[in-house]
This record gives sequence, C-alpha cells and structure tokens, in this order.
Amino acid sequence: MADVTRRLFLRHLRGTPTSWVRLHVGGKVRREGTGQSFWYRPLNAVLSEVPVDDRELPLLFHARTGDFADITVQATVTYRVADPARAAGRLDFSVDPRTGRARSRPLDQVATLLAELAQQPALDLLARVPLAEALTTVAPVREAVSGALDDDPRLTDLGVAVVSARVVAIRPEPELERALQTPTREAVQVQADRATYARRAQAVEQERSIAENELQNKIELARREQQLVEQRGANTRRRAELDAAAELAAAQGKAEREKVANAAAAERARVLAAAEAEKERVLAGGAAEKERLLAAARADGVRAVGHAEAEAEAAKLAAYAELPPEVLRALTVREIAGQLPQIGQLTVTPDVVTDLLARLAPSR
Repeated sequence: MADVTRRLFLRHLRGTPTSWVRLHVGGKVRREGTGQSFWYRPLNAVLSEVPVDDRELPLLFHARTGDFADITVQATVTYRVADPARAAGRLDFSVDPRTGRARSRPLDQVATLLAELAQQPALDLLARVPLAEALTTVAPVREAVSGALDDDPRLTDLGVAVVSARVVAIRPEPELERALQTPTREAVQVQADRATYARRAQAVEQERSIAENELQNKIELARREQQLVEQRGANTRRRAELDAAAELAAAQGKAEREKVANAAAAERARVLAAAEAEKERVLAGGAAEKERLLAAARADGVRAVGHAEAEAEAAKLAAYAELPPEVLRALTVREIAGQLPQIGQLTVTPDVVTDLLARLAPSR
C-alpha cells in the first residue's frame, strides 16, 4: 500500500518499487509506473495501485482417484502481475485518494481463478488412475497444473503470469493412509526383526566365542598353574637338598671343630692338671716346712712366755711376800672387782655387809 500524507488541501503519494501506481485526472492518465512519488488533489484524482511482486498462493483441495478413494492435494502457485495496466483495466485496483487504502480486494479474485484453473487438470488426471498410482504421480500432476496455468487465456487477459507451480504432497485420508502404510510398515518390521534376530544370533555367536576363549584361557591358566606347582615342588626339593647338604657340611665342620677343640681342651686340661699337681706338691712341701718352722717358733715363743710369766709370777709373789696384809686384802678386792660383771645399780643391805665381813674375817 502506498504512503499518502496530507498537506492542507493536497495529498502526497510515495510508492514502493514493487507497486505500480496510475494517476487519472479528468479521465486522463497523468502518471503511472513503479516507485512513483507525486502531489495531487484528492477531489479530482483517481488512483490505482497494482502490486507487481511475486505472490505465493497455497492450494489445498480434495480429489477422487479411479478406484473412488478420496485424496488431498497440497500445491503452491507462484504468480505476479506481469501487465499492471491491463490488470488495472480489468480489475478494481483503485485506492482512496485521501487515505491510500484499497477499495476492493482484486487479488482474491486472481487467487480464486488460479485455484480453479490449477484444480481442474489435477482432478482430471487423478480421476483416471488408481490410488496407489495417484500417490506417486506428483510430477505428472505438477506438469498438468503448470501447463493449464500457462495456456489459459483468461490469465493473459488479466495480465497475470504464473511463475511456477509446485505440488507439495498427495495424501489419502488418515485411515486409508495407515492401511496403505501397513504392508510397508510390516515389511520394515520384518526387516527390523530379521536385523534383531541376526544381531541376537551374532551376539550369541560372540558370546559362544567369548565363552570358548574364556574356557581356553582357563585351561591354559590351569596348565600353567600345574607347571608352576611342579616348578615350585622342584624348587622346594632342590632347596631342601641344598639346605640338607649345607646343614650336613655345617654339622661336619662343627663336629671337626668340636673334636679339635676337645683335643685341645684335653691337652690343656692335662697340662693344667700336671702344673696344678706340681704346684700342689711344691705348695705342700713349702706348707709342711712352713708349719714346721711355725710350730718351732710357736713352741719357742710359748716357752719364752712361760719363762717370762713364771719369772713375773715369782717376782709378783716375792713382792706380795714383802707387803703387809692390808695391802694384800686391798689388792685382792681390786682383783675380785675386776673379775665381777658391770653393776648398774647396787643395793647394800645389812645382811650383805654382814655376810661379806664374815667371809673376810678369817683371812686376818
């Protein structure tokens, strides 16, 4: 739609590169073309605007095949207004000069015409083929629709050119489509089952191979373990033999050493015994001589002491003989006192004194 602006009693129209605009003033064409921009008076101006860009027309219609099955055809027609002047003369593309709004919808008429022209050849073609073939005749239907639209004179009179026609899909009713898909689905399911069974068989075969490999590995491990046990036994026997030989050699060496040591010890004991006997003999001889000498010296000493004591006693008696009796009694008491035990406490009673005096009285 063109852009119309207002300035007092004038209007300014600014078109687009994809819009063809024609201005009539007083029944005469003053301006026409794409990308127009001009001032005009809305009271005496007649405007027509024709879009010249490519338009997409989606089509969805039902058809019936030769075996009376209902199908749906989805197509798309691309068209454009190739001769806008002719189209503006045949259809009402006028716009309000004050607002620039279209007064009618001429493109709807073009769309209706294109839909009817496209449906007719498609219906004729599909009605002559069965359903299974109709679902695969996309290319023939497209060619029939394109040919019908290209050769139709009404489109040429309207200045409309068809750029392309495409058939997107031909589909039956949902229930019928599911029924038609069943064999294919079942075939695909059979292939899937076969693949599943093959995969399972392959898996079983692989499991069998794995089990056989594991069994072979176990057998090999058992054989190697047997070899290992045998080798360990041989090693143990060899180690025992070597240990026994080493112990025998050690025992023989120890016995030999003990034999030599015992012989040396016996010889040393014999020498020591001889030396000890000689020492005892010498010591015995020396001890006997020493005892004899000691006995002789001890006898001499005793004799000398006896003579000395006799002389002392004789001298003591000679001295006592010259002393008076009182002195002798005093000495006697002192001697007796020296022979008595130590007295801590002495209790003198008249009886003790009397008895003592009675004992001493006769010595006078």
